[in-house]
Amino acid sequence: MKRFLAVQHSFAEFFGALEAQWEARGIGFKYVRPVTGEDVAGTPSQFDALWLLGAAYAAADHEHCPWLDDEMRLVRAFAKSKRPIVGLGFGAHVLAAAYGATLSAEPEHDARFALAHALVADDPGGRAIAGGRGLVMANGGAELGPGLEPVAADEEGRWLAFRTAELGYGLLFRPELKPGMLEDMVMEDERPLPDDIGALID
Repeated sequence: MKRFLAVQHSFAEFFGALEAQWEARGIGFKYVRPVTGEDVAGTPSQFDALWLLGAAYAAADHEHCPWLDDEMRLVRAFAKSKRPIVGLGFGAHVLAAAYGATLSAEPEHDARFALAHALVADDPGGRAIAGGRGLVMANGGAELGPGLEPVAADEEGRWLAFRTAELGYGLLFRPELKPGMLEDMVMEDERPLPDDIGALID
């Protein structure tokens, strides 16, 4: 049976809508939760892929994300072992940072629906989301470096997805999010939220 390792950065953000997909395919998964003080650790040989999930804060916010360096070391270990890595929202920024991207705290919230356009004709990830309108949700930003190739962008040309040379994808699209997860974000104590969170839930 295949097994995924997922780094969970907030209580409200987990595999969500994707869990049924994994269960239908007989894929098991384990969460590691640095937000609770748990060590960000995992042996690539024990897992078939690494998933980096969303978070309440920007990846550039080291005060609220003190585990970031450890997480990037985990990313590099999986990349070196040729294991697939997928980052969603915050996770995409972490993946990008592990490849030398420049992180920023702005915009405070990037929460919107966007239409995806493929940038690389033969990339399956870009093709899969091309023409789709999906929820983008991440705090802060990441300026991609030369080791990362954007494969999809929004209507204004801002990247929505990139790939690495070692079986990695970063997605600002959030396919795992369900309305109930957004509602749980609202209930999290002291979590910064976009002003239009109610409209996003609707």
